[in-house]
Amino acid sequence: MSALRHRAWIGILVLALALAGLVALPTPAHAAPAVCALACDTLDPSKARQETFPVPDLNTNGRVLRLHVSDPDNMAWASIDKGVRGDSVWLDRSWDRGTTWEPLLGRASIPDAWTGTRTLMYNVSDPVGHRRGWIRACGDAGAVNCTDWVYPRVCDGTSCDGADPATASGDDTPVPSTTIFGRAVSLHVDQRNGMAWGVIEGGGAGDEIWLDRSWDAGASWPEGSSLGRRSVASGASSTRTTMFATRDPRGLLYGGAVRACGREASHQEGSCTAWARPAPTRARAAADALLASYQTNEGWWRSSWWNSAVALTSVIDFAERSGRHDYDWVIARTFEQNRGVFPAGVRSSDAIEGHFISRAIDDAAWWAVAWIAAYDYTGERRYLDEAVTITDYVHQFWDPGTCGGGVWWDRERTYKNAVTNGLYLWLTTSLHERLAGDTVWGGRAATAADWYLTSGVINSAGLVNDGLTRGCANNGQTVWSYNQGLAIGAFTQLWRSTGNGRYLDTATRLADAAISSPALTRDGILTESCDLATNSCDDNQKQFKGIFMRHMADLADASGSASYRTYTERQADSIWTKNRDSLNRLGQRWSGTTPNLSDWRTQASALEALTAAEHLQQLRMARASATSFRGSFGPAHA
Repeated sequence: MSALRHRAWIGILVLALALAGLVALPTPAHAAPAVCALACDTLDPSKARQETFPVPDLNTNGRVLRLHVSDPDNMAWASIDKGVRGDSVWLDRSWDRGTTWEPLLGRASIPDAWTGTRTLMYNVSDPVGHRRGWIRACGDAGAVNCTDWVYPRVCDGTSCDGADPATASGDDTPVPSTTIFGRAVSLHVDQRNGMAWGVIEGGGAGDEIWLDRSWDAGASWPEGSSLGRRSVASGASSTRTTMFATRDPRGLLYGGAVRACGREASHQEGSCTAWARPAPTRARAAADALLASYQTNEGWWRSSWWNSAVALTSVIDFAERSGRHDYDWVIARTFEQNRGVFPAGVRSSDAIEGHFISRAIDDAAWWAVAWIAAYDYTGERRYLDEAVTITDYVHQFWDPGTCGGGVWWDRERTYKNAVTNGLYLWLTTSLHERLAGDTVWGGRAATAADWYLTSGVINSAGLVNDGLTRGCANNGQTVWSYNQGLAIGAFTQLWRSTGNGRYLDTATRLADAAISSPALTRDGILTESCDLATNSCDDNQKQFKGIFMRHMADLADASGSASYRTYTERQADSIWTKNRDSLNRLGQRWSGTTPNLSDWRTQASALEALTAAEHLQQLRMARASATSFRGSFGPAHA
């Protein structure tokens, strides 16, 4: 029997005895605020998904003190064995590298007739609070003793704290250096591996250099203060720190920020550079910054329901296009934490009734899009089944009795608009392509396409207005990029599915209109009406452009159009050069004009554009390579 299973049976027995009033279950002896990530503090160890022993056991007066860690849970617990009644065990958890700690977490004492006991489980790190923790097991068996702290170094794959800068794959200085009493202090970054180090130059013996590392964009850095602190040696004028990682995947912490700080030997004050985050690639840098806002315990980006579905889709697209699996856990986490029932005000102003469904038909449809993307990426059938369930719900609001067809925007049937019908058309086509032998969804897609093309929602300039009037005419309301993009994507998919040229012609007509019209493109850059002058976009509008770029890239791939590819790459270039700060935060206005708000919604939108551009570049290189390979062997023969 495995050690984990053995301890699980012990846990069941102890629980049974506790319920009978014979022993007391361990309870936290210190009222530290509970940390919740993938689970909350005080989870029973029998529920651990893994059991490892990353630090040596400690022998205290014949007792065995052991620290147990489950990396998939990001949690730890402590046990004491070969003891006697009254021996106790607990955890210490520190947020400042062991300088101070929350003591006596989960303290438990060995009861009568037992020779050992254990604590409950506690989180090692706090991704929701942007804190990286250290944890250790401690026991009292005639004397108090503790194991080593676990994971004192941050490792991102094979790149770990303390590495020699001589091994770096590159040397960039992402922010300007700072000076102090004539000394130059600079931050250096190995972009490819996400590592950083500091350098002080032009000084003398005793001058100091160090790094600070923050997990909350520079607001605090208790775990990362004075990393690699080093003094200039006698006779030298410069020195550098070792390298330190900026991502801690084990602790579910991404987008760590770093800065270099220095001090002149005869003065106490220091000076620091600005904070910066490495950028291994444009899209990966954007993804890291986006994940820093993910609410790990709740499984979404807090305060926006449909926007979270779109943000998740952007993460899945990045994962699929880049081949990186850092965030695969986010897909399952979001699904499992949110497919239930939530009262109004918890996830949305509307009640969520299960299966991501609410009275807002388009909100539900955005989640179906996310789960189709999840299915394509993971191959897990549960995601496709969820998309079918949601789209079945959306289909209930297809109503040929008003305007000859179309899906209502809300359950109250007050408005037929472009976004809901663009989503429906894309979803029905996508389900038809993924469900073997389907005839139902394909028929619905064809009907929806015919209706969309004759509904009047596309105006004479080839632009998609917001919706229809009660009299079933184009209402002339704002041309938003996401409505244009959804139509481009839906008709592109219909062409892929049917081979019918009129669908590809429609998609290209809509794309050409978007590129040429000042309603959507200014000076070559995708621009919403709320991006102009002193306007600002609301929380919904902040994500529109990323949706457009997802579908524009699909058309560029399907059609092979160089102009669409160039347009997509131009957006990415502008975002990166004009719309990014040193922490890789990306704003609403891709042209970089002000006022330019940024938050996780604008980050997700820009991520979609960066992912699209990188994907098209990869396709172009792959096709060029294939052409070159074929050419080297002469013409193909039947």
